[in-house]
Amino acid sequence: MTKNLSRLLCFFTILTVAGSFGLADEPSETSQKTIAELNAYWKEVSRSVREGDFAGYAATCHPEGVLVSGSKKSSYPLSQALEGWKPGFEDTLAKRMEASVEFRFSQRLIGTQTAHETGIFRYATSRDGEEAVAFIHFEGLLKKTPKGWQILMEYQKSEATEAEWKTLAPIGNE
Repeated sequence: MTKNLSRLLCFFTILTVAGSFGLADEPSETSQKTIAELNAYWKEVSRSVREGDFAGYAATCHPEGVLVSGSKKSSYPLSQALEGWKPGFEDTLAKRMEASVEFRFSQRLIGTQTAHETGIFRYATSRDGEEAVAFIHFEGLLKKTPKGWQILMEYQKSEATEAEWKTLAPIGNE
């Protein structure tokens, strides 16, 4: 009897440990819903950049958000970054330039109210027939607010390559 009890305890210990690492769980309906919401968030960021919708883009940012720049080795309020980016939105809206941003992820750590996303974004602009494309490793820390998902911290870590970009799946194809 003690041998069977010992095996049973061992079995439950393995299940508990596996479950704590997420090995025994399928994605829950809640996490699938959250991923769908986050995918919609990133698509809204892309749409607002493409259309030059500054107010729409600003709404995706938390009022207390922070931008961390690896290339500049600095950190400052996202509101300050928004003011610097505003002329690009105005030029896009006025059709003086085209802009786009796409996101792909290597890691998505999510809860129902918070998310930490790691990946690469591709930002492209075209002005007077000249296109510029940048691939950037980034991390985003997001929080679900009454207004929807908003980014609290955007860490633009370093340049990425197109080859690195191509290894990651587009949103919705994870």
